[in-house]
Amino acid sequence: MRDFPDYPFTPRRFEVRPGIAMSFLDEGPRDGEVVVMLHGNPSWSFYWRHLVSGLSDRYRCIVPDHVGMGLSDRPDDAASASPRYDYTLQSRIDDLDALLRHLGIDGPVTLAVHDWGGMIGFGWALRDPARVRRLVVTNTASFPLPQAKRFPARLAMGRDSRLGGWLIRRFNLFARGAAWFGTTRSLPKDVRAAYAGVYDGWTNAISTLRFMQDIPLHAGDRAMPVVQAAETALPGYADRPAFIAWGLKDFVFDRHFLAGFRAALPNAEVHAFDDAGHYVLEDRHEALVPAIRRFLDKHPLPTVA
Repeated sequence: MRDFPDYPFTPRRFEVRPGIAMSFLDEGPRDGEVVVMLHGNPSWSFYWRHLVSGLSDRYRCIVPDHVGMGLSDRPDDAASASPRYDYTLQSRIDDLDALLRHLGIDGPVTLAVHDWGGMIGFGWALRDPARVRRLVVTNTASFPLPQAKRFPARLAMGRDSRLGGWLIRRFNLFARGAAWFGTTRSLPKDVRAAYAGVYDGWTNAISTLRFMQDIPLHAGDRAMPVVQAAETALPGYADRPAFIAWGLKDFVFDRHFLAGFRAALPNAEVHAFDDAGHYVLEDRHEALVPAIRRFLDKHPLPTVA
């Protein structure tokens, strides 16, 4: 395996579906409170590396790379492919559930989410919302595009244009662009390479495009029912500790999305940064990792007699 900066972990592998392996981190004490960290597109578990390092002395950190992402397998989705994978939100939710069952994690968890990780995590939580005891929310969504927010043209290029989709897979445009423009801080070359390099090549970039094509905007889009259900359920978490970290220079998950979470989770501890972008844990990890640690320590899970 390649060496990645600030990523001193040993990924594990799990055959989440026949012939398809998911890479994941399982760091920290086996009896520690579980924190499930879910990345989005076009990142991978690398996004969470500073938080894993800051928590894993006490907390059990479970951090999957979604199928087609990071160090996980890259199956094709053509009708004739074997093994074949259906790159949908529901597939991601099912994969997460399979991983947690494989690890024997059937008790309470803290959900930490970013980007698509919000829809995956809150979609999974619909099965048993009581299991989610704490939330760490970073530049993400668990509801459809707010009415006041225009869908960004850079995403529409991949979602709705065949040429745009071809360019994304052929030249790895989305992951490379996010590594350059997803932060306000200028990332070191090796960090940019870690984010984007895992998606170089037509096969490796498949999921970065499929995630974009699965963005739900209209009633008939296949991910929309799950996202609408998650939106309805979101205010039900208002009685649980929640920590929100937000980079306000994110051109996708901007102030409109932050307002949605503030409204649904009015008691949340909010850290919003005018000088941070989409990858808020890159821009402000020095402040956020200790703050999240204090938040978790302050709100321990109740012990079961």
